[in-house]
Amino acid sequence: MAVEATVRVQAEDFSAQSEMDTLTAGRQDVGALVSFTGLCRDEAGTLAALELEHYPGMAEAELERIASDALKRWPLTGLTVVHRYGKIRPGEQIVLVVAASAHRRAAFEAADFLMDFLKTRAPFWKKEHFVSGKAETWVAAKADDDADAERWIAS
Repeated sequence: MAVEATVRVQAEDFSAQSEMDTLTAGRQDVGALVSFTGLCRDEAGTLAALELEHYPGMAEAELERIASDALKRWPLTGLTVVHRYGKIRPGEQIVLVVAASAHRRAAFEAADFLMDFLKTRAPFWKKEHFVSGKAETWVAAKADDDADAERWIAS
């Protein structure tokens, strides 16, 4: 049975539990369900909000490409990626990746792979809004994120 990924880019919040329930509904072949939920942190109380911008159409296409790569690499029974845009306050959800498989290793690795490439290849930009009222700043790409993604290229 061919597995297709569910990919959404949206302003609205999401329910991780609802997304997991959808991936497993009526299925008895799922032995592992691994999820990652990325949250906005307050940066030691200095951050009022993180504003995420994206390139509509291109962001979805890139997330679909990354998800398709994961489906080719691992024997998944389901895969969901949800990424929000707009102003997100500390404690709110930003991103969700849920990978379902018959076995845990495939689900863990696929979720990890997705997050590494989502951080480095998906066209999203982050602007920090500060509690102090200091001018907003764009968040620069991090070398650690690139290094994390590199490990999948050799494997």
